[in-house]
Amino acid sequence: MKKDNPDTEKESHYSNLDQMSTEEILKGINAEDKKVANVVEQQIPKIEPLIHAIVRQLKLGGRLFYIGAGTSGRIGVLDASECPPTFGVPFDLVIGIIAGGDTAIRKAVEFAEDDKEQAWKDLQQWNINEKDVVVGIAASGTTPYVIGGLEKCNQNNISTGSISCNAESPLSKTAKFPIDVVVGPEFVTGSSRMKAGTAQKLVLNMISTATMIQLGKVKGNKMVDMQLSNTKLIDRGTRMIMEEIPVSYEEANQLLTAHGSVRNAVDYYNSNN
Repeated sequence: MKKDNPDTEKESHYSNLDQMSTEEILKGINAEDKKVANVVEQQIPKIEPLIHAIVRQLKLGGRLFYIGAGTSGRIGVLDASECPPTFGVPFDLVIGIIAGGDTAIRKAVEFAEDDKEQAWKDLQQWNINEKDVVVGIAASGTTPYVIGGLEKCNQNNISTGSISCNAESPLSKTAKFPIDVVVGPEFVTGSSRMKAGTAQKLVLNMISTATMIQLGKVKGNKMVDMQLSNTKLIDRGTRMIMEEIPVSYEEANQLLTAHGSVRNAVDYYNSNN
């Protein structure tokens, strides 16, 4: 292999994987995974200003977009999709867009990532504007779909961030708030769905969670605005209410049913007692 290969394409530290026992494979993967959190920690000084920018724009009525292709796109869609049930925000506050459209979530769309113009077209479907923030996600940092989208955002005065797993990648040089989580060679050479994908998800966890906390969607350490979409969450919400105000389980459940969220139920009780 060429010496100038990007980090995500470098040769694995492990050889003859096909001759390993199951235990050897698992221990090798685990050994590599242990490195990821430390790499993410090193990038906290870069993650923090991006979160500040996102919070500022969302308070002005903007939205957060993730754009990516393949694994990176899927991870973005996943994180965005978890925000409404977790924090009770509208489905269109955090939006994940994947090259090739939603079909590509389950089935790869050939060459979708190579179209440098398509991301901007996809963003325009959402009436993208200066209040919004767009975070491009690409393990290689070279994906034309993502780079092209961020370039157009920059031209239109839209705040941009990036998450790449190669240092000083073209994507990192394009974004106003670049984050480089360089996790090194994958256990299976070039399989960036592994450490690189894990690193990207950890960063997105930080971005979405810290943003929602600063927007007031968490009280103490509780998801007081979570959607009550199943029996488990209704029970959790009921018990959260009991921790906040002096009511029985049945009374708490009735308040939750009547007011739709832990926050609203507690606020109603406190304003009437």
